[in-house]
Amino acid sequence: MPTTLQSHIAGRWHGVEAQTPLHSALDDKLIFHTHLEQIDFDEALSYARQTGIRSLMQLDFQKRAQRLKALALYLMERKEALYEISHLTGATRPDSWVDVEGGIGTLFAYASMGSRELPSSNVLHEGPAMALGKRGGFAGTHILVPRGGVAVHINAFNFPIWGLLEKFAPTFLAAMPCIAKPATATSYLTHAVVKMMMESGLVPEGALQLVIGGTGDLLDRLSGFDAVTFTGSADTAVKLRSNTNLLRQGVPFTAEADSLNAAILAPDITPDDPEFDLFVKEVAREMTGKAGQKCTAIRRVIVPERHVDAVGERLRARLAKIVVGNPKVEGVRMGALASKEQHRDVSERVEMLARGNEVLFSGRDGAKPVGEGAANGAFFAPTLILCRNAMVNDAVHDIEAFGPVSTMMSYRDIDGALDLAARGRGSLVTTLVTRDPALAAHAVPIAASTHGRVHILEREAAVDSTGHGSPLPQLKHGGPGRAGGGEELGGIRAVKHFLQRAAVQGSPTMLTAVTSEYVRGGAVKETEVHPFRRYFEDLEIGHSLLTHRRTVSEADIVNFGGVSGDYFYMHFDEIAAKDTQFGKRIAHGYFVLSAAAGLFVSPAPGPVLANYGLDNLRFVAPVAIGDTIRARLTCKRKVDRNRTDEQGRGQGVVAWDVQVTNQNEELVASYDILTLVQKRA
Repeated sequence: MPTTLQSHIAGRWHGVEAQTPLHSALDDKLIFHTHLEQIDFDEALSYARQTGIRSLMQLDFQKRAQRLKALALYLMERKEALYEISHLTGATRPDSWVDVEGGIGTLFAYASMGSRELPSSNVLHEGPAMALGKRGGFAGTHILVPRGGVAVHINAFNFPIWGLLEKFAPTFLAAMPCIAKPATATSYLTHAVVKMMMESGLVPEGALQLVIGGTGDLLDRLSGFDAVTFTGSADTAVKLRSNTNLLRQGVPFTAEADSLNAAILAPDITPDDPEFDLFVKEVAREMTGKAGQKCTAIRRVIVPERHVDAVGERLRARLAKIVVGNPKVEGVRMGALASKEQHRDVSERVEMLARGNEVLFSGRDGAKPVGEGAANGAFFAPTLILCRNAMVNDAVHDIEAFGPVSTMMSYRDIDGALDLAARGRGSLVTTLVTRDPALAAHAVPIAASTHGRVHILEREAAVDSTGHGSPLPQLKHGGPGRAGGGEELGGIRAVKHFLQRAAVQGSPTMLTAVTSEYVRGGAVKETEVHPFRRYFEDLEIGHSLLTHRRTVSEADIVNFGGVSGDYFYMHFDEIAAKDTQFGKRIAHGYFVLSAAAGLFVSPAPGPVLANYGLDNLRFVAPVAIGDTIRARLTCKRKVDRNRTDEQGRGQGVVAWDVQVTNQNEELVASYDILTLVQKRA
């Protein structure tokens, strides 16, 4: 008997009575029902705002990143159960890999980025601070803090796991509880992964709720501190975005909508070039991967007039080798559409696209889908259409068949190709296949104005390329115009979308206290204990050391030149140096850096385990022979990454502000030193 899927609301599973039937994409057999019981969205929001926010705020950015990694490991150990359920959506193993392990990989990616880039607090300083007064007593900066609201994530049917996790990860890092609403057709796969997440014990109470079925009056109950994200059709995005309450409350709304993405074969590529086959392979892969049900799939194939027939011939040959059917049957390379409803929609749109155009390849050219019950499944053959008048045919730039369907169109020159790509009115991604760097330099800035991502493909990049249709956690996913105008992923940028930015003004001392990051000009704490002799827990922001002085001699310059091999004329040629802006020989900048280290380093073994980098290095003013320098070392920032070394010693990261000045108290060098500092046993 089919199972009734339950929502997870206010910390409990909700729903028993069956309502909407859900069918397998493979053979149309009944497999699940949604539940009949209505959801109390006021209760769901209250639970998220009171319980969810509180439980998330008990963790800092670093601890939430650590929790994401643990959750990713937990899900990875149980991935095979998810693959088995994913099979019912019609997905092949490679299709499911993108959804299952791609989604889990996004958790890993955000855990890593959060660990590297976010503080061990709930205040992210967007510095540097800037002086706002002449005497140094008044400054300003920006901070990012949790919004104190709820994120509502409304997802499409094509990636039930990845769609959930790629939105959950940044909101979780931002301490924003979320209510996830998957598309009903494949909600059983989202239900499975959410159930695993809840069973892990790693998701803080109230941080994630699941809605099976409709959203009811949920959007009508949101406030300006909440946020909505949506993935799906452009028409649905418009409908949701225009919700009266969202407009009245100023609720941030991010849409990632299906769009008519393009692939352009540049005019420098001939049928004899490897890039020609790379182009054909990429188009065929994007047509058939996930049965074409990807928001990033190539819908428009833009090729030079003289190569239309050659591209068409090679694409037909490649598509003819695609076996369609139940993915568990050996040799099958393309599965089904998600549902019979989706099959009807794609069929109608293909009929519209074919009017006045040529159908180069379709179901009439291929074998029937294979596998038991396949005749009842939602299988759709790869379909390639040729439009020879794309500059005047609006339909091919307006109509999207969300399946294994692409339209090929011709152009005369690269600017014509870019015009065709732009006629899609904004898309998520376009691919440019070229070997000409000058052509790429011309084309990419033009394409970038109407596409969220530009993928340049040629033989060198092909070795490692993740492909046209693969959004990466590190890079922006989204696009202008028809693509929704939103922005998902993009590294820590995505986390910042769910934080509130505020300007803060005050004295450097006050800004230091607020940001937990030393602001120059603020009060320092000079003690008898050298800062490098303090364990991580004992260090405080502002602990500082003002060193003794050192006068730079000619011998210093000569010796440093001999050790480094740097005999640049500014350091050794008195005559040439006189004609420069400095009017005399000056010391190597890196000598000043080394000399400063000699002034502030405490050489004996101690809690400082390693110096692993410099940030923000600037040589502000020259140091000449006879100048006297000194350094101030100040604990600027501490990040507890909750890690231990191979000996089991706990450690944290400490950034030190270094200011090197001359005998006139003028700043000559400025930088941050990054160190690993041991914790107490």
